[in-house]
Amino acid sequence: MHSPRFQQQPAELYRELRREHGPVAPIVLDGGVPAWYVIGYRELHHVLSNPHLFARDSRRWNQWDRVPADWPLMPYVGHNPSVMFTEGDEHRRRSGAISDALAAVDQFELRTSCEQIADQLIDAFVVSGEADLKAQYAHPMPSLVVSKLFGLPDSEAPEVVRNLAASLDGGPDAIPAYQRVVTTMERLLRTKRARPGPDVPSRLLAHPAALTEEELTQDLLVIMSAAQQPTANWIGNTLRLMLTDDRFAVTLSGGRRSAGQALNEVLWEDTPTQNFVGRWASQATQLGGQRIQQGDLIVMGLAAANTDPQVRPDSYEGSVGNHAQMSFSHGEHRCPFPAPELAEVIARAAVEVLLDRLPDVVLAVAPEQLVWRQSVWMRGLESLPVEFTPAYVTSSFR
Repeated sequence: MHSPRFQQQPAELYRELRREHGPVAPIVLDGGVPAWYVIGYRELHHVLSNPHLFARDSRRWNQWDRVPADWPLMPYVGHNPSVMFTEGDEHRRRSGAISDALAAVDQFELRTSCEQIADQLIDAFVVSGEADLKAQYAHPMPSLVVSKLFGLPDSEAPEVVRNLAASLDGGPDAIPAYQRVVTTMERLLRTKRARPGPDVPSRLLAHPAALTEEELTQDLLVIMSAAQQPTANWIGNTLRLMLTDDRFAVTLSGGRRSAGQALNEVLWEDTPTQNFVGRWASQATQLGGQRIQQGDLIVMGLAAANTDPQVRPDSYEGSVGNHAQMSFSHGEHRCPFPAPELAEVIARAAVEVLLDRLPDVVLAVAPEQLVWRQSVWMRGLESLPVEFTPAYVTSSFR
């Protein structure tokens, strides 16, 4: 799964795994740590629908004695006080507060804000006639939007974007960058406690769930992190599809009719979060013909489940209007409502504004030269170079 072949044609690997192991495959993670990889749609649905059997608290893991403190996947499995590792009533208390805070976002106002931010990003390169739409557009867009939803000052948003990107990339600056984002969230909470506003942190502070300072900090980080790479890759992967697939070529100049179709197809074909760690078996059980021991780690194959021939639409036309993909997970620990809806507002605005502003945009390289990032977990391009007719800055008239 670390090979270039997996990055370019993951569906082929999923087919091989199904032929050899069925819907649940034994895998070995970094350092020789064993886990189960669930790639069958029905089996994954069963795991996600039964949190009492496949639980979220990683302290159940039966392999902790084999995992070093600097294990590369520690950010995914190391227990912390965020909503990600809570269960039962505690999870419902925390996720309910997040859902309520996000549900209060006016989606019409959000769309307007997204269009303004998209225009500002395009203004930075529109006169040049060329751009890397991943680095200059799709990547910064979600963080800038979420910064607005959080009530962060415009002057602080670029630094938050840089630090969040560094913390998620897993490089040498990942931990210091993460701590800088934590410090920003702590400072933001102090500001909102003194001067509440119409924003997500203020709503969480006032919520009846009475979240503690540590819970608030951790959950704001979860919201921002979950919005960043998945949404950025959703935007980038959709633009790639619309620029490389002849089915969309006739509608690029008026992209509104086809943008929604492309966004949904990407969730089936190139879903931003390919795999996710994880769930831990609370007791011994059977799954997909495999014997799962108490404490075993389950890796959720979201993208693989979307390609399961037992449920996968046979064609592009079959996916139009079909939203049964696993891209936002499922069950109690899925992306909380209405996060997927807000992510779609951001992604759709980004795609439509770009195609409105740059109607003749084309790839600057051959489609086969586009390179997918070397990641088992996220699916996104390294870059998306394009060319277009240079234009004047016109966003002030939108």
